[in-house]
Amino acid sequence: MTKSYTLVQKQKNADFLEDVASQSHQEAFKGRSLYYDAWQRFKKNKIALMSLWLLILIVLAVILLPWFSPYTYAHQDLLQVYQGPSAEHWFGTDSLGRDVFTRVMVGGRVTLEIGFVATFVSVVIGTLVGATAGFLGGKIDSILMRIVDILYGLPFMFFAILLVTLFGRNFILVFVAIGAVSWLDMARVVRGQTLGLKNKEFIEAAYVCGVKERTIITRHIIRNLIGIVAVYITLTVPVVIMTAAFLSFLGLGIQPPMTDWGGLISDGVQVIAFNYWWLLIIPSIFLTLTLLCFNFVGNGLRDALDPREQR
Repeated sequence: MTKSYTLVQKQKNADFLEDVASQSHQEAFKGRSLYYDAWQRFKKNKIALMSLWLLILIVLAVILLPWFSPYTYAHQDLLQVYQGPSAEHWFGTDSLGRDVFTRVMVGGRVTLEIGFVATFVSVVIGTLVGATAGFLGGKIDSILMRIVDILYGLPFMFFAILLVTLFGRNFILVFVAIGAVSWLDMARVVRGQTLGLKNKEFIEAAYVCGVKERTIITRHIIRNLIGIVAVYITLTVPVVIMTAAFLSFLGLGIQPPMTDWGGLISDGVQVIAFNYWWLLIIPSIFLTLTLLCFNFVGNGLRDALDPREQR
């Protein structure tokens, strides 16, 4: 009886150790995945990691802080025009007595919305066009790439201004106009990567299994370009933000009383000669920090997702 009990107990212990070893093996296997390794490499890049946390703080600030401000972005108090930074108005007031802190936060929200939405439009168009051209080849590739070449021949900023002028200065149309002219680089990059992927074994296997070409493009080609697309997004958002800021600086972007960082900088430039420095310096600092953070994060992602990087 005692011997039988001992054998059963030993078997239970062996099963337990086998389960622990299996779980440890699975965790170790997961730890060797591409994205886990990429995250580990990204964390070693201190500048990129600090930029990511700072960028998250800026995003949370522009989303949440306007809700706690006692002023709205359009509230005017003509008795407190051009007041410097104080306990009542942290970032001072402008020419109409509006609270600059609230306007900077709301303007940052609008700026980041333009950056993310326009970049999304750019990524969708560029990825689909590039993947389709590279995978199908032939006449379709020639036609799509000639369209890209023609659009490349047009001045980027002129084309954006033309679209905004023709279709209006609507909040949503600014997103579409900027996104519609910023997908060209993405299309060329994706096409080049697709040319290298379409002859791989897993694509040939999909052909043999009877998978449709459209499904191969969306489920196999594009999924293998996620790393490149992620890097492209972080490097394109700053370009889109600068384009939107420049359009607002020219008066073709977001219209008053709504604003963005470009519009605030434009207002500050007009009165900097009168020593109202806070109207120019504060939004410029936020815009500069955001652009630097996106660029550092993009560089960090580029290095982390490069399979040749062994650190």
